[in-house]
Amino acid sequence: MLLEKKALVTGASRGIGRAIADRFLAEGAEVWGIGTKEPPDLQERVGKADGKFHWHSADLSSLEGAEALIEALIKESGGFDILVNNAGITRDNLSLRMSLADFQKVLDLNLTAAFLVARTVARDMIRRRRGSIINMASVVGIHGNGGQANYAAAKGALISVTKSIAAEVASRGVRVNAIAPGFIATDMTAAMSDEAKEKVAAAIPLKRLGQPEDVAALAQFLSCDESAYITGQVIPIDGGMFF
Repeated sequence: MLLEKKALVTGASRGIGRAIADRFLAEGAEVWGIGTKEPPDLQERVGKADGKFHWHSADLSSLEGAEALIEALIKESGGFDILVNNAGITRDNLSLRMSLADFQKVLDLNLTAAFLVARTVARDMIRRRRGSIINMASVVGIHGNGGQANYAAAKGALISVTKSIAAEVASRGVRVNAIAPGFIATDMTAAMSDEAKEKVAAAIPLKRLGQPEDVAALAQFLSCDESAYITGQVIPIDGGMFF
């Protein structure tokens, strides 16, 4: 359970981020969500959460003002016990055809913005000597993937950032871990053809794509007291795709 916990979830409007926010709310946490676009059912979600879900529309990839925004939310909330750095985008293309703008845009949000958010929240967690930070990496950041050099670079670097910050803040009671999802059924995979999805599923030992709720369950575990002795780790959740 996450009773009395306060959580910040970036990229919370849909997919994995939405599932994590909903899971945290169901477990008793108060949640602040950030996303580029306001969810169409925002008022319904706020109503169901009985005032425990707070929304802020922001594009963290612009970088300028990202830390000021997070500092304002820390002040508004009184301090976060949990951070889930989930905001991310893809701009896939073969490396020889990828524009520098598309390469940089993915790094700006998936890596640099995540770093800025994590260190801003970590400062406050250190002061209060408690907290759990979860960075959303990817199996692509571990193994690479054709057509995703920018995404792999960002997620691979985010894994290194996770381990580095974990080493810096562990003595202050703050834990930092990364989740590395495989193929998860979200808007990012919805663009794939049914044939491509079936081919991917056939290559996964569990014979299915993951669901956002699968990732949310792991995020909850890494956020609660039961995982108090886990830090600096990267946990794949890929159905056994990479043993």
